[in-house]
Amino acid sequence: MAKLYFYYSAMNAGKTTTLLQSAHNYHERGMRTLIFTPRLDDRYGQGVVASRIGLKAEGRIFTRDDDLVRLAQDDIGANGALHCVLVDEAQFLSKAQVWQLTEIVDRLNIPVLSYGLRTDFRGELFDGSQYLLAWADNLVEIKTICHTGRKATMVVRVDEHGHAVVDGPQVEIGGNDRYVSVSRGEFKKIMTGEGRIEAKQGTLLL
Repeated sequence: MAKLYFYYSAMNAGKTTTLLQSAHNYHERGMRTLIFTPRLDDRYGQGVVASRIGLKAEGRIFTRDDDLVRLAQDDIGANGALHCVLVDEAQFLSKAQVWQLTEIVDRLNIPVLSYGLRTDFRGELFDGSQYLLAWADNLVEIKTICHTGRKATMVVRVDEHGHAVVDGPQVEIGGNDRYVSVSRGEFKKIMTGEGRIEAKQGTLLL
């Protein structure tokens, strides 16, 4: 029976690497996949899903207005049987699109593997993550670590000087140059002004 999976983590935990490995596993068995990737994430080019370790694949671009069920059905009509749908940066899905993923699972009987952040740099849920946490059949945490050695569950946004940013728009695309994963304890220090975090050549100073 097909299921909806949500693989979530803080930044730099290997979500996209895991997605691409899953797609590869299907392809090795002669099965076809469809990878959805949000238009607003163009760090590696439009429609390119790429990991930090160099793996990449072509994805189907979507916007928040797209009907993902229709896109999947169109893909099946054009290319034949579809065995798995994968979603990169799933935190950027709308509430309606998460519901559409459940329709791909329940109505089309196609498993959906979605990968994304749970919370933003303020510690608040993204729309996509909120409803994936509510509606997914399986929730899987992909772990990474804070510079303290503890498990990192939160994300801090940093400015061009490596200093923590505590306000601003929820969505601002960036990688290691803009975001740092930290433990909840370190996050609280930063958000309350008791601590300061700087990113310099991969080293974090608090």
